[in-house]
Amino acid sequence: MSRELHVGAAQLGPIARDESRAAVVERLIALLREGASRGCRLIVFPELALTTFFPRWWTEDPGGHDHFYEREMPSAATQPLFDEARRLGVGFCLGYAELTADGHRYNTYVLVDESGEIVGRYRKVHIPGHDEHEPWRPFQHLERRYFEESPDGFGVHDAFGGVVGMALCNDRRWPETYRVLGLLGVELVLIGYNTPLHYAPDPDQNPLQSFHNNLVMASGAYQNGTWVVGVAKGGVEEGVESLSHSQIIAPSGQVVAQATVSGDLVVSAVCDLDLCRHYKETLFDFGRYRRPEHYGLISSTRGVVRRSEAQ
Repeated sequence: MSRELHVGAAQLGPIARDESRAAVVERLIALLREGASRGCRLIVFPELALTTFFPRWWTEDPGGHDHFYEREMPSAATQPLFDEARRLGVGFCLGYAELTADGHRYNTYVLVDESGEIVGRYRKVHIPGHDEHEPWRPFQHLERRYFEESPDGFGVHDAFGGVVGMALCNDRRWPETYRVLGLLGVELVLIGYNTPLHYAPDPDQNPLQSFHNNLVMASGAYQNGTWVVGVAKGGVEEGVESLSHSQIIAPSGQVVAQATVSGDLVVSAVCDLDLCRHYKETLFDFGRYRRPEHYGLISSTRGVVRRSEAQ
C-alpha cells in the first residue's frame, strides 16, 4: 500500500510593513482552510510568513527590528492558527523570525502536526546578503545583520507518515542541504523563500531567477530521491518585487504542481512517499555508489582550495 500525503503549498502575497500579526494570521488561517477543503494533511507556508521582509531596511541598532521577531511559538497572536489546525486535523510548516530568551536571532521554520503540536524546528544554515550598510543598493539584503547562522544544522523528523526535512530560501541553492538530508533518509523537503527578482551584486541574474529557483530544487529532489515543496512569499512588497512560482516537485525532478500567479493561494499535490524508493534504491543508492573517501574537501574547507594546495 502506497504512503500518500496530500500536501498544499500555501503561497503568500506581499505583507505590508505595518500589517498586524492578527491580520496576517487571518490570511494564514484562510489558506489553511483552503488546503483542508482540498483534502490536504500538510500545509506549507513560506519563510518569514508573519511579517514583511524587514532585512531590506538598515537600522543602526541590530535590535532595531526586534518587533518583527517572535519570542515564543505559539504566541498569543499565532495561537489561533494552531487552534484552527487542530480543529481541522491539518498540520503545517511556518516560517518566522525567532528571538530566543538568551538574545539569539534566527530565521526559523517549525513543523506542526495535525494535533497542533510542534514536532520539528529548523534554523536557517546558509544566511545570504550582507551585514554592513550598503545604501548604493536599490534596497538592502541585511539578513547577515539580523540573523545568526544555525548552530544546529539539518535534521529530519518522522511525521505525516514519512521522513520530513526543512530548509529556508538560500539553503535551497546549496547541494549540501539536500545531500545531508538525503543521507538522513529524507522523503519530503519543505522550503520557504523570499527571493527578490533584483540581485544587486549581479543584475544579469535577474531574468534567471525563476529558472534558477526550479533548477536547484528539482536537482535536489532528483539527486536525493525526495519530494520537494518550495513555497514563496512573492509579489511587490514595500516596493520590492519578489519571485512567486511556488511548486511541488517529485523525486523524478518533475514539477507536479506550480503557482502561475502571485498572491495568496494554495497549490497542492498528492505525494506518494513510496516513489522515493524508485530513486533511493536504484540510481541514487548511496550505500552502494557513494565514495565519501573522495569528498573530503566538502567538509574540510569553507572556500575554494587551489588544486596544488589540496594535494
